[in-house]
Amino acid sequence: MTAATGDLVLRNRVPVGATISQSLTMARRGLLKIKHNPQQLFDVIVLPIVFTIMFSTLFGGAIVGDVDAYLPLLIPGVLVQVAVAASVTTGVQLREDLDRGVFDRFKSLPIARVAPLAGALLANGVRYVVATVITVAVGVAMGYRPGSVGGLVAACGLIVVVAFTLSWIFALMGVLLDKASTVQGVSMLILMPLTFVSNALVPIDTMPGWMQTCAAVNPVSHLVSAARALAADGAAGAQIGYTLLGAAAVLAIFVPVTLRTYMRRT
Repeated sequence: MTAATGDLVLRNRVPVGATISQSLTMARRGLLKIKHNPQQLFDVIVLPIVFTIMFSTLFGGAIVGDVDAYLPLLIPGVLVQVAVAASVTTGVQLREDLDRGVFDRFKSLPIARVAPLAGALLANGVRYVVATVITVAVGVAMGYRPGSVGGLVAACGLIVVVAFTLSWIFALMGVLLDKASTVQGVSMLILMPLTFVSNALVPIDTMPGWMQTCAAVNPVSHLVSAARALAADGAAGAQIGYTLLGAAAVLAIFVPVTLRTYMRRT
């Protein structure tokens, strides 16, 4: 082993505690970026307002007769849609930072190489929280009253956890694809059918037969059902178990793949 190789190995052997600390520092950097450029929150502030007003007006009368009766079905669905859509930004921002050479500069620092990636993923958790808070606030302003406030808080927490889980998939796309616009386009191509062919906005039994089958097995449908059950009466049903099991499977697959790909390409 040459001296240079030995130095590189020693530099990459950062203790776990230091890695966590450095990841939190990088997360703080991400939060400061949001503070100095609040436009990064534009989508998670505007999208919940537009979705809630538009979908309640369009579908409320057709599905349940009026907007007020539709809100308990709609708000959990919109919560899931906006949080999942917000997770796409992780991959887009990662690709932009890679193109600008930000991660190349981080490589010259005596920190764990995984810290910049972990910090970016953690900082984006704030975006999911903002999206859920805005959605609930708009819903309450329109007349939405959850059956269980504690259950609604738990539902928001569950949705934030799932959005963080999905952000690992989009982070992988940010590392693999060449342009931020490509990451955005491919991500939305995946998300559109995933979020709309579900029970987020309309009951599954109103769909064509083949689409009912797709919606029934769609993980988004399980997450929406879990959120509705929690918000209605705080019940922890089987849908929550399915959702957490799916999230654990995604983490088990995509965390090591994303880390390995990121370490190889940066």
